[in-house]
Amino acid sequence: MSTPAQIPRDVLVLAPQPFFQERGTPIAVRLLVEELADAGYTVDLLTFHEGEPFAYPGVELLRTPALPGLVGLKPGFSLKKLVCDLLMLCSAVPLLKKRRYCVVHAVEESVFIAQLLASLFRVPFLYDMDSLLSQQLGNKFPVLQRGMGLLRWFEKQAMRQSSGVLAVCASLQERARQEAPAVPAAVLEDINLADVPATVPTEIRDRCGIQGCLLMYVGNLESYQGIDLLLSAFAGLPQDNSGLVIIGGRKEDIAAYSQKSRALGIGERVHFLGPRPVGELGLCLAQADILLSPRIQGSNTPMKIYSYLASGKPVIATRLPTHTQVLDSSIALLCAPEPEAFAAAMQALIQDAGRRTQLGQAGRERAEARYSRAAYRNKLRNFYLKTVGPPPG
Repeated sequence: MSTPAQIPRDVLVLAPQPFFQERGTPIAVRLLVEELADAGYTVDLLTFHEGEPFAYPGVELLRTPALPGLVGLKPGFSLKKLVCDLLMLCSAVPLLKKRRYCVVHAVEESVFIAQLLASLFRVPFLYDMDSLLSQQLGNKFPVLQRGMGLLRWFEKQAMRQSSGVLAVCASLQERARQEAPAVPAAVLEDINLADVPATVPTEIRDRCGIQGCLLMYVGNLESYQGIDLLLSAFAGLPQDNSGLVIIGGRKEDIAAYSQKSRALGIGERVHFLGPRPVGELGLCLAQADILLSPRIQGSNTPMKIYSYLASGKPVIATRLPTHTQVLDSSIALLCAPEPEAFAAAMQALIQDAGRRTQLGQAGRERAEARYSRAAYRNKLRNFYLKTVGPPPG
């Protein structure tokens, strides 16, 4: 007869990304495993072979094999990532043979790996849903739209066979409830990652020589982020009242968008500063007058939004579900995903310092109330208590 001490409380987290890297999903995975370990679970974290070292008490980092040619893994679907997914399956099997896990926590597409493992080893799994895979692939490869019905069917089966769906935003939670009404579904939003500095530095303004309003975008430069829209909109603003700073992106993306900026005649007013460590995010945001999120695709809320709000600076974002499930007109200026509308929104805030202050203060209050690390911790622990059971002790 088993006793409570014999109940397994080991968690296998499948994270099909390079880890650790200073970008959205790896940052979210790091937060997840740290909080699970702090709650008393023992965590095995299985990731792809690329990434920086990581160590945390209660977490063991395991990696898939590094085969020749599997280098430079990027966000989104690719044949290289598909090979790495197969290697993740092969790496997970021996782990489950030698250890009894209470649950497999599957991030994004690794849920299909978890499904197979569940059938082989009778271990429950949770679906950590950061996006709809069918929507992502359909947006990136329109030619595949006809085959998306099959992928949506597989997604639905994954939801229905899971012990719970942990969605990053309300629209994904609603989708899970529609597809799998008998399965618990909860929202676990990202959190603010930026520490607000006591004094506001001027390093970026001085470096870029910006005299008017400093407009800032932070994030990768993938097409779904709407950088083309942003540059076209900025080209419509008067030349002497603002400068645009873009933080983040790979070298090849920065080169391409720098060329586009020059073609639009705004090359001297747009400043690409490249990636910055997460630890510097607060210092960067504090130097902006207006923060921008021109995303045009996707259903999940950009992680940057939570740090934007906490910074106390006004936010301009496209009026799409990716934003409106967190933002509303009381804490942000929302506009149509069109260059003319985005330009008008930027110009309106540039000319209205009082409204900038009002939106910034309201956004910070919302972030402190709903999107703190303490709020994240409570939501995660309550979900695990409901779907997995309490940790030891």
